[in-house]
Amino acid sequence: MPASEIAIWSAMLGGLLTLAGLALGDAIGHRTTAAVRNLMFVLVTGTSCVVMTGLPEAFFPFLPGRLMLMLKASLGPMAGAMGLYFIGTWLGGVREDAKVHKITTWGATLLLFASLALVLVASQIDLENIRPLLIGAAVVNMVPVLLALGAVTRATQLGDPLAPWMLLAIACLTTLTLGHYLHALNVPGLGMATKLFTAVVTVTFFLIASVLGVIRNRQARLLARLSRLEPGSDPATGLHTGAALIADMEHAFWRTARLQGECTVVCLHLSNLYEFAEASGSTIEQQIQVTVAARIRRAAGFRCVMGLYHPRCFVVVIYTDRHQPPVNETVGRLRNMVGQPMIVTDSQHARQVFRPSLGMGVVTVDPSHVTPLEVLNDAERKALADASSCRELNESDVLTAPSPLS
Repeated sequence: MPASEIAIWSAMLGGLLTLAGLALGDAIGHRTTAAVRNLMFVLVTGTSCVVMTGLPEAFFPFLPGRLMLMLKASLGPMAGAMGLYFIGTWLGGVREDAKVHKITTWGATLLLFASLALVLVASQIDLENIRPLLIGAAVVNMVPVLLALGAVTRATQLGDPLAPWMLLAIACLTTLTLGHYLHALNVPGLGMATKLFTAVVTVTFFLIASVLGVIRNRQARLLARLSRLEPGSDPATGLHTGAALIADMEHAFWRTARLQGECTVVCLHLSNLYEFAEASGSTIEQQIQVTVAARIRRAAGFRCVMGLYHPRCFVVVIYTDRHQPPVNETVGRLRNMVGQPMIVTDSQHARQVFRPSLGMGVVTVDPSHVTPLEVLNDAERKALADASSCRELNESDVLTAPSPLS
């Protein structure tokens, strides 16, 4: 094998190993079946591509010819069976489309048996006459490509938002399958440009497929988290409320007392949360709450306790000591970011501008001598007073009270 060809396939191998490392990190980090499935796909399918290039024989000339022939004949169909099954799962399985699920499942099973049959044939065939076996493996390997193309096309027509991008990946898969088998068959006329193109398309396919797999897995994890929302959490923002919020504050006070620091409790009261409620429906309130929660987290950071005392009142508990920046800076960022106008969409899909009317109450205490509920009520009273001093109550204001803690 020429040095230039070794360089091309080695670069392809480097790209595949990088993607395999990223898939391994995702599997270790999340420890989900989907992440492990993505790692297996990259490893098995990537190995089949590397074997077809002839790179292992170039690096290790002592490898048995019979073993390499068996791998070349079976790894491709085996990877195709795995990929076809994974595509069916990625598209939603039986809950999304029973027809596609049946096709991908049965197709993967038949391909697995076909790969085993190719192994048996490769173990008996004459090593001088392997061309028919490789042609048969190429034909078998194109079956899962065509089935996956049909499944993804159907998903695109039915409105799957990620399916069009998977169509691009399947197009790359078709190209790389043809390219690798043509290379293995030593078809005349294949120059270095064709091999370079095959290597680039191979890495592109794995990159697109891996990214799409990670995106779909992230969506599934988000849905799973939302579906098991903890008791004591607000459905819109996911913030703790009621007794769960008080428990978080007690823990923060206890930790801060051990460190001999101070706790600053900030209440942010949105007096005009229900300004658009009658005209636009309750979804406006949820949009406002989610946006305000995100702004508070950006301004206060991730180390503080954050919760929702009642729909209009957000709570932030900040730990302070001489090594921390002055709490006034954080309070200023909170007032500035939360008080900025935001765009919301009503039930008629019309965009409206919401300008928060914000009142803030700030209480700094020694956590070893107070109870969280007393401090929280004191901070809320100051927030209500601040809101009243900035803006007179009007008809859109609705008086609210904290929900019971029990």
